[in-house]
Amino acid sequence: MLEINGLSRTFKGRRVLGDLALRLHSGEYVAIVGASGVGKSTLLNLVAGLDRPDHGSLVLDGVDYAQLDEDALTRLRRDQLGFVFQAFHVLPHLTVLHNVALPLWLQGVNGPAADGPAQQLLDAVGLGERAASWPRELSGGEMQRVAIARALVHRPRLVLADEPTGNLDPANGAKVLALLAQRIREAGAMGILVTHSLEAAATADRVLRLSASGLEDITGQRP
Repeated sequence: MLEINGLSRTFKGRRVLGDLALRLHSGEYVAIVGASGVGKSTLLNLVAGLDRPDHGSLVLDGVDYAQLDEDALTRLRRDQLGFVFQAFHVLPHLTVLHNVALPLWLQGVNGPAADGPAQQLLDAVGLGERAASWPRELSGGEMQRVAIARALVHRPRLVLADEPTGNLDPANGAKVLALLAQRIREAGAMGILVTHSLEAAATADRVLRLSASGLEDITGQRP
């Protein structure tokens, strides 16, 4: 379970997020929508452990990782979290296959034990034949699919996705959204999707709107 309580973040005297609360159960996948500049990416960075809240707790399976030191937080991100960010962060000096296998390498898994799952995920996102390619040979949409495969390969407890279909055509966008939802639910993991797309948000179990007032459940409504 992920429990967020009293989460607040201020930048240069301006409160960006204040007193947010959210609870996610195993197998649950939620989408967060809201106007530009309301703090959606800030919230995702806090949940990802890439930024520290001013106040509040982030409790994953009983561990408040907002209170962990940097070493422990790094291990938690490595082992428990999967990230899909807008900038891809695909490494240019690694092949497509090895980019996807990277989270397993960081856990000490190498060789066929890492390459096999990485190839399976590449097949699932329609890039199985590009395993030996270099990132410079891919389109932006293909790199986004590599990033999605990499986020899932080590079966993380919590998957965080920031506009994962922003660089994809509708057909591939629908495919990777279905894959994200399927893998999260099958693994009993949890997922948070930040998106401007109503179609993308509709793939989640719940849709939450972030505003200055906090998070509001708008599942079944038009954001």
